[in-house]
Amino acid sequence: MCGRFTLALTVGFGERFSVEDTGLSLSPRYNIAPSQQVPIVYTTHTGERVARLMTWGLVPSWTRDMTGARPIINARADSLAERPSFRGPLARQRCLVPATGFYEWGKSGTQKIPYYIRRKDEAVFAFAGLFDVLRGRDPPLWTFTIITTDPNALVARIHDRMPAILHPEDEARWIAPGPIGERDREEILSPFPQDLLEVYPVSRAINDPLQEGPHLIRRTGDRTLDF
Repeated sequence: MCGRFTLALTVGFGERFSVEDTGLSLSPRYNIAPSQQVPIVYTTHTGERVARLMTWGLVPSWTRDMTGARPIINARADSLAERPSFRGPLARQRCLVPATGFYEWGKSGTQKIPYYIRRKDEAVFAFAGLFDVLRGRDPPLWTFTIITTDPNALVARIHDRMPAILHPEDEARWIAPGPIGERDREEILSPFPQDLLEVYPVSRAINDPLQEGPHLIRRTGDRTLDF
């Protein structure tokens, strides 16, 4: 499960993700929640990399009635080829979801404690994602979902799933035009190495989707998870 994440990068976004002109005005985001718009990177059928704002929560292109639609914020890596909502995007519309970290909630007795997970070197990274476009609207609705995989040993201490974090060298493989083979898919979407991540508790203020700011990722207490 991935229900909140951060993207604190503003300067250098285009260079980091090999997008020449994003045309986007970016500001630091510390509490990105479903239904909000964030910059997503994908490759067109001609091989051009593009960054576009999309709404978090995938709505399949064949949706006819938005009234009863349930946007899909996460997609399990092990069932992508089986779900009708994901088969088309998996073949043609894979994307990068840029991030600087994400939140997960672990249990301590009867309480849920929010934790922040990021790379130890604080580098910008990308989740593996899928996107779709609902046309017949003005403008068309562009939406995406974040793929989740089995947790590494570190994240497993607080949750039984984690988002599929891509190694930088796998980003181009993931969004290359055309279908992706099952073996490549399994390799790319494997759990990210635990020794490259750090996990620490943060304020319960993150529970409020209206909260925003760097105070949300400040460490609270000394309960950092490590080995």
